[in-house]
Amino acid sequence: MKKKVTLKQIAKELDVSISTVSKSLRNSLEIGEETRLKVQAFAKFYHYKPNNIALSLKNRKTKTIGIVIPEIVHHFFSTVINGIEHIANENGYNVIICLSDDSFDKEVLNMEILANGSIDGFIMSLSKETQQKGDFHHINEVINQGMPVVMFDRVTNDILCDKVIINDELAAYEAVQRLIDKGRKKIALVTTVDYVSVGKFRTDGYTKALWDNGLPFDENLIIKIENVENCEITIAQLLEEKAFDAVFAVNELFAVTIIKMANKRGIKVPEDLAVIAFTDGIISKYSTPTITTVSQNGIEMGSVAAKILIERLETEEEESEGEETEVVYKTVVIETHLIERESTL
Repeated sequence: MKKKVTLKQIAKELDVSISTVSKSLRNSLEIGEETRLKVQAFAKFYHYKPNNIALSLKNRKTKTIGIVIPEIVHHFFSTVINGIEHIANENGYNVIICLSDDSFDKEVLNMEILANGSIDGFIMSLSKETQQKGDFHHINEVINQGMPVVMFDRVTNDILCDKVIINDELAAYEAVQRLIDKGRKKIALVTTVDYVSVGKFRTDGYTKALWDNGLPFDENLIIKIENVENCEITIAQLLEEKAFDAVFAVNELFAVTIIKMANKRGIKVPEDLAVIAFTDGIISKYSTPTITTVSQNGIEMGSVAAKILIERLETEEEESEGEETEVVYKTVVIETHLIERESTL
């Protein structure tokens, strides 16, 4: 009897990506005919069976929600999970948490594993690689087969589903405006690469605040960090080579690194350098000095996402015997607020 294989095993055996295997099995014309036929033949020989999500949904409910996030150590994502769990448990649902580690392939595998009948719906934030690739076929597949998805924070307009976000551009604008109001004239930005949606929007807010206040825009003061492990080196170079009196960082890790590297160079925070960051986590509260932050209200974001998904699941169950109705998706914007601490006082 031939062994049964998974999507990951097929990709490894044929030395192709998981995405290539998935698209080949769906007969996508994006993949060359030779590769498609090879993948399909291999899958057939080893009795590969794709997940029958629709059948699972019709036959039973698991009362379980799948959460897919890029990382767990980030304070923001942990607060979102707290918000989801609270509402889920109140409504008799359990949660399963999977990490993509910002990997496209791992995100695809997580969704394949969870969608095999283990869960009723997804709450997810996209990985960096998924946003970079712009490949969302795995999400469209589960939606098309009847499984609801709610995206939060890192989302895409290319997927029709419910979304819970903040206004990243406005929050960044207000943070930079606060620095300007305190007399800072030369403000640097430490951000992520542009394909991460939240980083791009926060960069837009930073730029708009400068223009609206008649301050010069200097692209040399914008540092885009792709690899977090190397952020110390990049930030050290910024402090060594450029003159500025404030920094807006898109997360608290970048902010605390800026303060650390500034201290090594005898630059005083906030006297010489004011710092504001996104994400109001433990680092910001207990660093020296404490860090002024934009609070993203992660618990509220998670609570709202869970309420939307549970309402979607229970409404679909009630309507399962009736006529099909057109799905109208919603996007909920959570308000942010600035928490002032020592780094800007």
